[in-house]
Amino acid sequence: MKVAIYCRVSTEDQDNDKQERINRDYCKVHNYEIIKVYKDVISGSTSLRPSFNQLLEDMRSRKFDCIIVTKLDRMGRSLKHLLSLFDEFQLKGIHFIASTQHIDTSTSSGRLQMQIMGAFAEFERSIISERTKEGLKKRKEGKRGKDKKPRKRRGVLKSHVGYY
Repeated sequence: MKVAIYCRVSTEDQDNDKQERINRDYCKVHNYEIIKVYKDVISGSTSLRPSFNQLLEDMRSRKFDCIIVTKLDRMGRSLKHLLSLFDEFQLKGIHFIASTQHIDTSTSSGRLQMQIMGAFAEFERSIISERTKEGLKKRKEGKRGKDKKPRKRRGVLKSHVGYY
């Protein structure tokens, strides 16, 4: 299988060579052909990750069959972001492996893990939506939410100016 390795660290003080070594060893054990190693030194919360964006372009051009990272958090900014990536991977026929977490979407158990994560993400989105709708309904009815009630803090009402 032709694979791409993605390594990311957040700061210059960190070293993504360890991630690369772990993934190269994983590929050697499984006899995978490494097409390219993509590395970023940038926070995962930003969408401006040059090597990651190049990885996605190359994935869309079908230059490899699989993307390997050490951990899921190296790949996505949030669960929602990860799931949208995995949807695209599935549509393109690209497998995903998190080598140290034993997640491999080329196997039935790996796909199950991703489906479970998807179910939890959908559940979380539903709960947030329900709470938002409930809050808007209460607001429309003129009811106050608990966050608007003054609270005592160290013997002083929180609503007093200057005491936060």
